[in-house]
Amino acid sequence: MELNFSSMALTNPKIPSFGFSPTGIFLNPSKSVCLASHHRLPRVSCSVSTTDSPKLVTSRKVVEMAGVSSRDLEMSNLTALSPLDGRYWGKVKDLASSLSEFGLIYFRVLVEIKWLLKLSNIPEVTEVPSFSKEAQSYLQGIIDGFSIDDALEVKKIERVTNHDVKAVEYFLKQKCESQPEIAKVLEFFHFACTSEDINNLSHALMLQESLSSVILPSMDELIKSISLMAKNFAYIPMLSRTHGQPATPTTLGKEMAIFAVRLSEERRYLSETKIKGKFAGAVGNYNAHISAYSNIDWPHVAEEFVTSLGLTFNPYVTQIEPHDYMARLFNNISQFNNILIDFDRDIWSYISLGYFKQTTKAGEIGSSTMPHKVNPIDFENSEGNLGKANAELTFLSMKLPISRMQRDLTDSTVLRNMGGALGHSLLAYKSAIQGIGKLQVNEARLKEDLDDNWEVLAEPIQTVMRRYGVPEPYEKLKELTRGKAVNEESIRTFIRGLELPAEAKDQLLELTPHTYVGAAAALALAVDEALHLGH
Repeated sequence: MELNFSSMALTNPKIPSFGFSPTGIFLNPSKSVCLASHHRLPRVSCSVSTTDSPKLVTSRKVVEMAGVSSRDLEMSNLTALSPLDGRYWGKVKDLASSLSEFGLIYFRVLVEIKWLLKLSNIPEVTEVPSFSKEAQSYLQGIIDGFSIDDALEVKKIERVTNHDVKAVEYFLKQKCESQPEIAKVLEFFHFACTSEDINNLSHALMLQESLSSVILPSMDELIKSISLMAKNFAYIPMLSRTHGQPATPTTLGKEMAIFAVRLSEERRYLSETKIKGKFAGAVGNYNAHISAYSNIDWPHVAEEFVTSLGLTFNPYVTQIEPHDYMARLFNNISQFNNILIDFDRDIWSYISLGYFKQTTKAGEIGSSTMPHKVNPIDFENSEGNLGKANAELTFLSMKLPISRMQRDLTDSTVLRNMGGALGHSLLAYKSAIQGIGKLQVNEARLKEDLDDNWEVLAEPIQTVMRRYGVPEPYEKLKELTRGKAVNEESIRTFIRGLELPAEAKDQLLELTPHTYVGAAAALALAVDEALHLGH
């Protein structure tokens, strides 16, 4: 079974909301989050390759700040420990519904309820008979109507239990004790589960939702923006620079196409990563399950349950799912980010050379002391956040696959930091997209550089000389061009003096630094054929 992000629904007209402040100011707490239904949980569609597994669709649950005064909002920004929850909150808040504490609690509730429903469908578990439609609807209603108030109640219980997963179990028992059918089987909440059975599936679903509803669409938007640059600038010639020195001309569009294709390739690898889950008890052997019901094929039941959530089942585990898929996933994102750093730095350099101008906005200031400046702040902001994101992603990918013997608790606190790594990545993508939108090509400056560097035609001249057997072509061009001022006249004089067929000589005389771009324009125009994007 393989998670296929490329077929995910990226739009949903039903975007629910809940009142939430990043620094703990809860607003409209009675406003519930409309999330999952049995067959269709709102948003993230993740198709799986097995035809009998239902799709998991989770909601984006965009966090709204409705009802907050501008002063309260500014106060929350000023007191936030992380800039993601303060200064940059408006740009990253789409991740909060899935990667926040609220998101973790919500998915724990979902997994616990789905497991009870699964038990009710196993004939051998006679103590949990099949639920009536009313009971099923009641349980589904807890998921659908899960609210900030509900999450606060779970946290209240946790203050007594000092155990976050047990608090969810107690919360569900309290919610269901008034429903006659479910009240009879309350002890089958969390049946044969270790906390990590619940947690690993919750973390997997958190990642699944955040990737498909926020990160991948943002990657796609970025790649499409760069691809559009490639096509729009396909015919604009540009002096290349290798080792910082003038080199064979290219086109601006073709250089943009390279980045679009590179980013697209990493995006494809990310979308093909299988997000895995386990449900095998305390040490991965179904010990408790078999002790209670030895006549049930528990590994098969666990596989059915995990895949029903849209995840890939991992049968070989300890107490924890070993997180190898997470390491792979975070490494993919880190490499995507590395490529974007390369893009940011190149654009920064092209702006420095004057190849791009940046549109200005009334009232904005580029420098506090130099009024003339328009700084490339969007690309600098993107680069800085990518560095921060990659530091966290690298730590996550290196730490998470390591756990002492059958389990230690170090992964628990580390997993709570996924939001920071993805948040800084998202912020970087948005900054780069914003910067791209401000770019204007300065064709006059590009032309000036090409006109000043006729020596780049030494390459085609010596190549044609080789074809027609002219002795020492490289050495003769080296003598003409290296460390010397070369212009149009000196190049043409050199060509006219060569012993070449007339047709070959005429073709060389027609060349200019502006036209010597090879297949660059064609490569730029064909960029979309090489991209791997979601639908």
